[in-house]
Amino acid sequence: MEIKPIKNSKDYQNALRMIDSLWDAKKNSPEYDKLDILTTLVESYESKHFLSVEEAELLKN
Repeated sequence: MEIKPIKNSKDYQNALRMIDSLWDAKKNSPEYDKLDILTTLVESYESKHFLSVEEAELLKN
């Protein structure tokens, strides 16, 4: 499993699948470290490409 930056929707979907497969990883394991890195990458991608709940609420008004 190669971890790389999330540059587009395909990369994003792949990262979500990897997170799903690693979800039950034990703390302090290499798999848990990969999960931690992937969730950080996904959070960064989402913050740049999706509205937060608060931002969506502001647009409604």
